[in-house]
Amino acid sequence: MATSSEALGRVVVVGAGFAGFHAARGLSRRLGGAAEVVVVNSTDYFLYLPLLPEVASGVLDPRRVSVSLAATLPEVRLLLGDVDGVDLGARRISYADPEGGRHHLGYDRLVLAVGSVNKLLPVPGVAAYAHGFRGIPEALYLRDHLTRQVEFAAATDDPDQRAARCTFVVVGAGYTGTEVAAQGPLLTRDLAAGNRQLAGQPMRWLLLDLAPRVLPELDPRLSATADRVLRERGVQVLTGTSVDEATAEGVRLSTGEFVATRTLIWCVGVRPDPLVELLGLPLERGRIAVDTQLRVAGSPGVFACGDAAAVPDVTRPGQLTAMTAQHAVRQGKLAARNVAASLGRGHPATYRHRDLGFLVDLGGRDAAANPLNVALSGTAAKAVTRAYHLAAMPGNRIRTAVDWALDALLPRQRVHLGLVQAPAVPLDTG
Repeated sequence: MATSSEALGRVVVVGAGFAGFHAARGLSRRLGGAAEVVVVNSTDYFLYLPLLPEVASGVLDPRRVSVSLAATLPEVRLLLGDVDGVDLGARRISYADPEGGRHHLGYDRLVLAVGSVNKLLPVPGVAAYAHGFRGIPEALYLRDHLTRQVEFAAATDDPDQRAARCTFVVVGAGYTGTEVAAQGPLLTRDLAAGNRQLAGQPMRWLLLDLAPRVLPELDPRLSATADRVLRERGVQVLTGTSVDEATAEGVRLSTGEFVATRTLIWCVGVRPDPLVELLGLPLERGRIAVDTQLRVAGSPGVFACGDAAAVPDVTRPGQLTAMTAQHAVRQGKLAARNVAASLGRGHPATYRHRDLGFLVDLGGRDAAANPLNVALSGTAAKAVTRAYHLAAMPGNRIRTAVDWALDALLPRQRVHLGLVQAPAVPLDTG
């Protein structure tokens, strides 16, 4: 006789990003132990990605944005590993654990929430010399790298090498690139202030994008606010410009100019996790094709949500929902509802959501926000932005608030830990 936890079988959620985390939490609550809920994820934490730039700039401890899955999903079984195959006929996934062990796991319902990775462009040298910004290892590497470049600059007597090491290039003026370019100068300014040898040495930051303005997907008022803050901090905002080639000595811009630098930060966007292409499922614009109830066509019992899913946007006929955390959270919750409904618990629903506004933290006392389409800037936007993040985080709220308070009161710690080396954070993850 089946136990209560086996009555409805097993639901497997692949991935614990915004979509996967909220799908697993919703399933745990809706099914109440009537089915086994399993999450397969490469780490034992949920990464609160929007605050990653603050980890890279030394404001937050990396543990603040790492929310324990065991603590926040106590009724969910966690399996550490990377899924590398799905047998739809046998209803079974395969994955490799962190020690290289091979495993197989059957499912009755499957939720694919594998998320996204850095988007690559066919630019010579970028894969070798640029670094992305999608996880804690990359954020720690960047923080160490910036610290190391300033320290090397202080140690050399060669003015050209010193200038190159004090030049930082960010490609991509979307959310992440803009936040990195806004917060980075605050860190390098503090680092330089601790070295007498760098007195008077400019810390040069460049932000490049082919778009005509920063944050091109947002309201022009928010874009203008971010642009103003960037320029006030000395960032060179080069719109209509990108990188044609990257080398160990610097980057050649599309304008023909060569910029000597040892730092190239790649924030041009994201693409679905490479696993998506290996599943043999129907794709739309590179993402798993689903209907408005997040069901994968031709694969009974399989759902997909978040960045890996091509979810129709019913508010904009013919369009897909954007690859944002706001959509991923809501799609994860809907996936939980619809999976539970497929098991006889509740009724299914379709995905419909209009953006409620956007938040961009620009570091220091600056931010740009338009909650409910009300444009804000300065301290008002900063207060709204931080309040939103504290409310949206599923854990570590008090510790995060304490870190913010300490950052306002104390100087940042200027140390190079050397915990993550460049080979450990390649840009090409596919």
